[in-house]
Amino acid sequence: MKRLAVYCGSSMGSAPHYAERARALGATMAARGVDLVYGGGHRGLMGVIADSVLAGGGKAYGVIPRALVDLEVAHRGLTELHVVETMHERKAMMTELTDAFVAIPGGVGTLDELFEAWSWNALGYHAKPFALLNEEGFWDEMLAFLDTTVKSGFVSQSRRDQLLVAASPDETIDILTAAAGREAGMVW
Repeated sequence: MKRLAVYCGSSMGSAPHYAERARALGATMAARGVDLVYGGGHRGLMGVIADSVLAGGGKAYGVIPRALVDLEVAHRGLTELHVVETMHERKAMMTELTDAFVAIPGGVGTLDELFEAWSWNALGYHAKPFALLNEEGFWDEMLAFLDTTVKSGFVSQSRRDQLLVAASPDETIDILTAAAGREAGMVW
C-alpha cells in the first residue's frame, strides 16, 4: 500500500487525545512510507495528520472543493493540492488517488466519506479496503449498530465483515496492506 486516504474531522474534537492519535497515525504512515490522501484542509484533525505526515518526511495529497479553498481552509504546504468543483468530485478523486481508506474520529463528513467508500465497493466501483481506527473505543457504538443491521437482515454478514477494525496505527496499516494486496479487481 503506497497511499492511504484518511477520513477525519475538520475540528479537533472535545479531548486532546484525538489530535494525539491523529498525529501518531501520521507519524506511523511517514515512517512506513505510506503517503496521505485526505480532504486538503489545515483545520482540525485534518491539519494535524497532514502536518504529522509532512514532518515525518512523507507526502500529503489534498483534494478540496474550490468553495472551501475560497474560505481559506486549504492547507498550503502539501505535496500536492487538487482543487475540484464539488464534494462528489473530491470523493471520486480521493478514491482514484488511494489504495485504501481509514476513518479516524470525525463527524458527518467523515461518516459520509466512509459509507460512500463502502457503498462504492459494494457496487463494484472499486475493490479497495477500508477500516476504522478504533482507538479508545471511539467507534464501538457504531459497530454495535452495524451488527444490528446484520441481525435485522439489511446487511449481510460478509458485507459487514468488509469493514476492518484496528486498534493502533501500525495495525491499521498492516490490515489494510494485507487486504489491498488481494487479487486486483476483486470486490471482496
